[in-house]
Amino acid sequence: MADKETIGLHTLKPAPGSRKARKRVGRGEGSGTGKTSGRGQKGAGSRSGSKSRANFEGGQMPIHMRMRKLRGPHMKKSMPFEPFRTHTQPVNLQDLERRFDAGDEVTPETLVGKGLATRKDIDVKILAKGELTKKLTVRAHKFSAAARAAIEAAGGTVEFIDGEPEEKKKRTRKAKPAAAPAPEPEAAAEAEETPEAEEPEAAEPEADEPEA
Repeated sequence: MADKETIGLHTLKPAPGSRKARKRVGRGEGSGTGKTSGRGQKGAGSRSGSKSRANFEGGQMPIHMRMRKLRGPHMKKSMPFEPFRTHTQPVNLQDLERRFDAGDEVTPETLVGKGLATRKDIDVKILAKGELTKKLTVRAHKFSAAARAAIEAAGGTVEFIDGEPEEKKKRTRKAKPAAAPAPEPEAAAEAEETPEAEEPEAAEPEADEPEA
């Protein structure tokens, strides 16, 4: 009976195919990697010190520079998102008409159950696309003016989750003082024709009579 092969640290070796010999380039044209050594002909890639970045796109405008920009005196830079923008997920009146029955209560929870407004932690805004003919109680974070009017016109009620927002005050410019009305042409003509009152001339002093 042959002795069993002793297994130990001295017998460990990589699995077959896990290690690959390094390609030795520039060893004659017959090797397939001679002359230009796999670098091709001319260009930046054939020079010493050439490097390739992970996001390099062959010289065209890279994707991070093609994204939308935040503009401003100090914000001329590429940004893939707008961190201070208020986001809402819209739900139109036509969606409420199709998926709810008359008398139902529409809330963010019931909207998710109907496959609407499924994004978490984002306010729901009701928009006025389509028509609504059913009486519904709609609770949402925001409403467009047209959607609110349509819901109330159908006999429904509108409830704001975070309280009804205050109406924004419109800026009103101060009215300029009214200019004095221009005189009518007839009155102006009469004023020109009326002669001005002549001032009385001062009487000349009488000459003294010579003495006899």
